[in-house]
Amino acid sequence: MSGNLFIVSAPSGAGKTSLLRRLVPEDEQLKLSVSHTTRAPRDGEEDGVHYHFVSVEAFQQELKAGTFLESAEVFGNFYGTSEAAIREQLKANDVIVEIDWQGARQVRKRIPEAISVFILPPSIEALRERLSGRGQDSAEIIEGRMQQAREETSHYPEYEFLVFNDDFEQALAELKAIFTAQRLTQQVSSKENREKLQALLA
Repeated sequence: MSGNLFIVSAPSGAGKTSLLRRLVPEDEQLKLSVSHTTRAPRDGEEDGVHYHFVSVEAFQQELKAGTFLESAEVFGNFYGTSEAAIREQLKANDVIVEIDWQGARQVRKRIPEAISVFILPPSIEALRERLSGRGQDSAEIIEGRMQQAREETSHYPEYEFLVFNDDFEQALAELKAIFTAQRLTQQVSSKENREKLQALLA
């Protein structure tokens, strides 16, 4: 494994997906893993691009076969990340897994060197406004997501980096800084620049 594995988590409505959709195309070294899910596609979502949309039966078969790096049930739907796909991508790129805190714990057990980032909304009021503004969910579902957001946010101490998404461009800049800093650590940089370092010491 030569690339960095980044775990990115956030409560629903914090803006994680929007940030990553801007970040990944602007960074040639970054790839976003594509998870399997049993939920139905939302408008504009494509199979194999946003998720691998599968039946519950197919998901359970993969789960029994042990092919997932992590898996979880969220709001009655199942999600899972293929370990083989992640390790293949890491041979040439840095990879982001966009998962919740439960999945993050599972990934850390299998790949302890993974770097984790938690994205937060600026306030609980802002979160409620964002969830309501989507126009996709009922009031009951929004309230359930609010309760879930509080539970998810309580796990922030398990993450190495925190980004508050108050100002979108500022949050994006902070995310970029985290990824850049990780690539410049001595361990990573010395591997990538071995020839340059040897020439300097010759």
